[in-house]
Amino acid sequence: MSPQISPSILSADFARLAEEAEAVRGADWLHVDVMDNHFVPNLTLGLPVVESLRKATDIPLDCHLMIEDPDRWAPQYAEAGAGSVTFHVEAAAAPIRLARQLRSLGARASMALKPATPIEPYEDLLPELDMVLLMTVEPGFGGQSFLDVVLPKIRRTRQLLDRHGLALWLQIDGGVSADTIERCADAGADVFVAGSAVYGADDPAEAVRALREQARAATERAPWVRPG
Repeated sequence: MSPQISPSILSADFARLAEEAEAVRGADWLHVDVMDNHFVPNLTLGLPVVESLRKATDIPLDCHLMIEDPDRWAPQYAEAGAGSVTFHVEAAAAPIRLARQLRSLGARASMALKPATPIEPYEDLLPELDMVLLMTVEPGFGGQSFLDVVLPKIRRTRQLLDRHGLALWLQIDGGVSADTIERCADAGADVFVAGSAVYGADDPAEAVRALREQARAATERAPWVRPG
């Protein structure tokens, strides 16, 4: 799969979200960080904003739920039109049932892990998913520095996916920039959430294009990519 870029509106101007979505036209996804001030120490967007965004842009919405009780709330984001819904495995009571419900509602089902959460205990869940999201910062705030300590986990996750012949997307979120995206692509990531690296640029659409090209070039020479 070609690398995908998902700009995070956490770094956008909340007063101009429709315009900020238009500013990244050409992006593969629009990443929406939903935080409840319980699972993480921050409060951001919720379901009404997602419903409004869905009407304002044709870029698919990639909703990342950093909330308690995703088993209850995540399906509502799929019903609101999100193309991909990510729940944190640390917060989900029944992740397999939740993933199946999200898929039945027409959304891609994704499982997120905090930096210190290992992937190996969840190996058996992988066939139930469409994407795995590995946090490369501690969730809660944008603009943090990339945690290199997560790179080995990205590699191990890619190895697990390859071992089982799974076509899951491997997304990373946190500190993605021109300085870090190539290392992540080399390790095995293929979907990249970028906030300040996109919305802090003079031309956000060009920033998306440049990041995608960097990831593409790094992927072509990455050791995990099979020739042909």
